Amino acid sequence: MMGFGELAQQTALYPQEALAPVKTSQQSLLIGLPKEISLQENRIALTPEAVAILVRNGHRVVVEKGAGEGAQFSDNEYSEAGAQIVYSPQEVFASDLILKIEPIVEQEFSYLKNGQTIISALNLPTRERSYFEHLNDKHITAVSYEYIEDPGGGQPVIRSLSEIAGSTVMLIAAEYLSSANKGRGIILGGITGVPPTKVVIIGAGTVAEYAARTALGLGAEIKIFDQHIYRLQRLKYAIGQNIYTSIIESDTLSEAIQRADVVIGALRPNEGYSLHVVTEEMVARMKPNSVIIDVSIDQGGCIETARTTTHKEPTYRLYDVIHYCVPNIASRVGHTASIALSNVFLPMLLKMGHAGGVEQMMYASRWFSKGVYAHGGTLTNPFIAKKFSMRHKDLSLLLAARM
Repeated sequence: MMGFGELAQQTALYPQEALAPVKTSQQSLLIGLPKEISLQENRIALTPEAVAILVRNGHRVVVEKGAGEGAQFSDNEYSEAGAQIVYSPQEVFASDLILKIEPIVEQEFSYLKNGQTIISALNLPTRERSYFEHLNDKHITAVSYEYIEDPGGGQPVIRSLSEIAGSTVMLIAAEYLSSANKGRGIILGGITGVPPTKVVIIGAGTVAEYAARTALGLGAEIKIFDQHIYRLQRLKYAIGQNIYTSIIESDTLSEAIQRADVVIGALRPNEGYSLHVVTEEMVARMKPNSVIIDVSIDQGGCIETARTTTHKEPTYRLYDVIHYCVPNIASRVGHTASIALSNVFLPMLLKMGHAGGVEQMMYASRWFSKGVYAHGGTLTNPFIAKKFSMRHKDLSLLLAARM
């Protein structure tokens, strides 16, 4: 007759001291983080802490030596987090999924392998047809993080970077208004007995919201212009103060620009087309040594006299007005920006692993598939295809054919 102890063991009544197995992802991702070679790009897409979480969930992360230095993350931190440190771009580009900040540059195309997935910025206004032809030749799945949406319909990466740009832009304005930079020699804000600095913000999105908060906190006088009344209403509600807002209309805007000490361009393009709402004539009538910062320059800009500059040579003068038109403003604060980006990419990658890979993620998550613009050797974004006179296929049809 079987003893009670033996029976209990067979029916698992005894407590087990061994730890329960950790559930692993349906697919292990091989993620590559290359060192950015675009001019003065200091950001990296994942922090060491995010890498550690990915590794604990069964994924592999390959980091090119020095990739995190601009954001103040050392190779040792990534190594301690479980990443593999490699010493050449060829090694990191051997990964199945490449996660980077800037778009692929010309010398990196030779490193790509067929069927790879690239998640990066697109910066469409600076792209040429050959860029997309190179991606299609190697059947690259290309995902623009600017276009990725969250389940609520927002654009999380754009939101995070816009918050940073909006908060940083007023600090830049203060810097170039100072006598040290041959500006107007005024403080950004206001003090007792001195009229406040006049700031005009073009656009009523996230950049405008955070720029307005900073300017108001310093005591500046702000005026915000946009093409849509609902955006202005939403902005006033978000800020919670009774601020001056106006629909863009030539006479009112022109007068405000003429009196402004600082003009911030933060108007996003409409269906890919930038609109220069601040004309060269308006700029010519501005005060000497006043400051223009066109945050939307990466999408073509909204100020007619704006042209792209770099962190090395960030400004130029035209009509004796200081122009600051650096497209990657967030790179000035590479550490903060990298943490913000990592907070978006980490849950996305974890979800991708649980879904079973990139294709399954595209099939299951419509918000993620919004960022896909090339797949299986063809463009999947109709606007891009039309812009460059290239053929495209509907992504849902491509995925259905492969299921």
